[in-house]
Amino acid sequence: MKLTLKIWRQKNSQQIGKLVEYALNDVNPDDSFLEMLDTLNYDLIVKGENPIAFDHDCREGICGMCSLFINGRPHGPDTGIATCQLHMRRFNDGDTIYIEPFRATAFPVIKDLVVDRSAFDRVQEAGGYISVNTSGNPQEANTLPIEKSLADAAFDAATCIGCGACVAACKNASAVLFVSAKVSQFALLPQGKVEASERVANMVKQMDLEGFGSCTNTGACEIECPKGISLENIARMNREYLKTNLGG
Repeated sequence: MKLTLKIWRQKNSQQIGKLVEYALNDVNPDDSFLEMLDTLNYDLIVKGENPIAFDHDCREGICGMCSLFINGRPHGPDTGIATCQLHMRRFNDGDTIYIEPFRATAFPVIKDLVVDRSAFDRVQEAGGYISVNTSGNPQEANTLPIEKSLADAAFDAATCIGCGACVAACKNASAVLFVSAKVSQFALLPQGKVEASERVANMVKQMDLEGFGSCTNTGACEIECPKGISLENIARMNREYLKTNLGG
C-alpha cells in the first residue's frame, strides 16, 4: 500500500506545531497502526531525522496510552478498539491519513503526538480510597452478597482504560464519561458506599479545576470510547452528586 501521512509535529509545549507530510510506499496491510509508525520512525532515523514521538505501552488495548486522533476520530475509523488494535487494512491504497494528538486544554501537548494526561490521575486521586475495617476478623470481600446486575454494571464501568477518547470526541472537551465511570465502579458496590458522597464531590471538583469542559449530552464520548462505557454512568454520577449536595 502507498499512503500519504500528514502528522502533527511539535517540538514541545511552548512551540507552535504543524502538520508534516510523509510518504510510505510499501505498507503491509496486516501491520497495526503503531507498527506502521514504527516503520516510519525507522526510516526517519536511518535518514538522520528526528523520529515521531507517540505514546504506547501494552499494544493490546488495555493501557490506553496509544491515544491518537486519526482522520478526525479518536483511535481511528473503527469502533470499540484502541489505536494499537487498528490495522492498516482498514485503509485503502493511496489514502491520505491525518494523525494528530488529542486536543484539550487539560491535555497539553508534550511533543508531537504525546499529550500530558496526568489530569486524569489527579481526578482519580481526588476520589481517595475505599475504607476497610481491618480490626478483628474482617469479612472476606467475596462473601458479600451483591446483586449480579450491580456487579456487572460496576465491572463494565471499571473497564475504562482512561485513554481520553471521550475528551477528544467531545466538542467541550468534557471528562464526564471518564469521571462517571470511576465514580460508578465504586458507587455500585457496598465497599464503595462509605466514601461515596465525598468521592463524587471531590472528583467533580478536581475535574473542573483541571479545565475540562461541561457535558452537553451529544453522546460522542460513548460512541468513540474503545471500551463502550455507557452514558448511564453519567446519569448515575449526576444522581450521586445531587444526593451529596442535598445532604442525602
